[in-house]
Amino acid sequence: MAGGGNAIRGSRVGAGPMGEAERGDAAPRQAVSYFCSRGHSAVVTFAIEAVAPESWDCPKCGLPAGRDSDNAPPANKVEPYKTHLAYVKERRSDKEAQDILDEALQLLRSRRKSGDLIF
Repeated sequence: MAGGGNAIRGSRVGAGPMGEAERGDAAPRQAVSYFCSRGHSAVVTFAIEAVAPESWDCPKCGLPAGRDSDNAPPANKVEPYKTHLAYVKERRSDKEAQDILDEALQLLRSRRKSGDLIF
């Protein structure tokens, strides 16, 4: 006997007669259409008693999609990545930055003169 073992031939998980009689009746559903600003449309199915949300992420492009095909929601504004230095420059003027640098250098030089080990 080729293949050996106790394998049950000709069956797999979930194999069996297909149809409503085996699984019962499907729950009532509602289909809701959503439209994004790029012209994509998606139909999402919800239970009949569920409240369908006003917006849904478009499965094709990821933009927000709404239920009104003529007034699709605009794309979210994406903020560019800011470095730590960019945030510091928003808080400090060039004059303030120069004053802070001068103060730090003065402290460093005074510590060197007093013999502190500075790495």
